Amino acid sequence: MTELYDITIIGGGPAGLFTAFYTHLRQAKVKIIDSLPQLGGQPAILYPEKTILDIPAFPRLTGQELTDNLLAQLEPFETSICLNETVTAISQGEHFTITTSKEEHASKAIIIAMGGGAFKPRPLEIAGADAFENIHYHVANIQQYVGQHVVVLGGGDSAVDWSLAFEPIAESTQIVHRRDHFRAMEHSVEALKASSVTLHTPYSPKALQGENGRATAIELTKVKSDEELTLPFDHLFVNYGFKSSIGTLKEWGLELGRNRILVNSKQETSIPGIYAVGDCCSYEGKVDLIATGLGEAPTAVNNAMHFINPAEKVQPKHSSSL
Repeated sequence: MTELYDITIIGGGPAGLFTAFYTHLRQAKVKIIDSLPQLGGQPAILYPEKTILDIPAFPRLTGQELTDNLLAQLEPFETSICLNETVTAISQGEHFTITTSKEEHASKAIIIAMGGGAFKPRPLEIAGADAFENIHYHVANIQQYVGQHVVVLGGGDSAVDWSLAFEPIAESTQIVHRRDHFRAMEHSVEALKASSVTLHTPYSPKALQGENGRATAIELTKVKSDEELTLPFDHLFVNYGFKSSIGTLKEWGLELGRNRILVNSKQETSIPGIYAVGDCCSYEGKVDLIATGLGEAPTAVNNAMHFINPAEKVQPKHSSSL
């Protein structure tokens, strides 16, 4: 028979990991289901060495450090973890049945923390780009680029932050954006303009040069102009964001708004017993930050515990009282 859990968390990113930890503080039986081959979500896979500045009590830490800290926080507890499993359906009887690409899971309550869904980076749409091994969409180990000539494509937070991270270690760092103005946080853009990073705006990629599986230069065209520019490089980093897919979420019977799960002040969805936290959920005034998802976790857990056992108080003791 399928083992019954108190709370099953769909998603193993920062919000999901902290939700699991907090659920353990309530002495509940916890399971995490994630479609990826590893825990940590976007910070661990898309930007493990990118600096994150808005986690309370941490002046600065990388995506990998955030993941490592969340896993270390969870490590003392026994958590059932199911990776490489995509949820395809949720049904309700005496308990919830979660059907995945591999098996069925039974749970008294569910907390969805699936972020923006399954994701993959937006590709560089230039013919032959996939054939070059030195075109990258994320950085696994920044130290391997010491002394290299680096070009970064993009104008958002990730592109700007990576450019600033490469600046002190690379032989040269250049950033290319198709607009005059960057979309990153004002503080980061100010730091970029004050740095030694060379800015090329507004330019769009036109073609790549290279041979034997390695690109050697990128050809650019200035927007609304015939002006062209060629930038040689050792490594090219594409930071155009990512495309995400919510999969079968629309078939789970939940009320959605713009492909996000609508929740109330309890983080409760339109189905009693199913809650949602992090970027996958929405309510009026929602701000999409990791810190927001972490703050939503205790609300969802405490209300889920009350749903499982109405005798349980929604407001538990503080963790400092445990």
